[in-house]
Amino acid sequence: MDGEGSAVPAAALDAHLAGCPACSAWVEAAGVLTRRTRLAPAPAVPDLTAAVLSALPDRLPGAAAAARSRLVTTALRLALLAVGVAQVGLATPSLVSGAGAMSAPVHVAHETGAWNLGLAVAFLACAAAPRLAAGALPFLATFTVVLTVVTVTDLGAGHVHADRAVGHLLLLIGLVVTAALAWRGRRRGAAPAGVRVLA
Repeated sequence: MDGEGSAVPAAALDAHLAGCPACSAWVEAAGVLTRRTRLAPAPAVPDLTAAVLSALPDRLPGAAAAARSRLVTTALRLALLAVGVAQVGLATPSLVSGAGAMSAPVHVAHETGAWNLGLAVAFLACAAAPRLAAGALPFLATFTVVLTVVTVTDLGAGHVHADRAVGHLLLLIGLVVTAALAWRGRRRGAAPAGVRVLA
């Protein structure tokens, strides 16, 4: 009954029980007793379902904030995706035909195209995986700040046309969006244990 081994072979035990009413009755009574000692009625538990459901608020707290946060993150990623695609558009003419770099030599135009393509890939990668934004930020910020300073200087000196300078606004927009994604990722990473920051 307990699943333990017996010195008597099982076949011999079964044959004896089949021919001995006294032992057979004892085994049956022992089985009933064992079952009764192992099983007991479960204590009554009050049904609290109605009380718990009535205590719940109509709307879970933070649900609206979480939805807004996801919407903002999605909008930032789509904006960065658009910037990356536009940056590819800027890079393509310089890489393919050497055009788009004013009157610069072909190799300089190719270098400009390579830079623009690198920026495009950085923006697209951050749009696809926002966790990369913080790592891309030092490069993007340095490049954007230096380019802004020299562009303003060159505009004042007449070394660059205004339409060419306006094209750099795309880079500035990409930097701002990347910084926003990096900041949101840092907020999530800085949350104390057990606290979930909506982003």
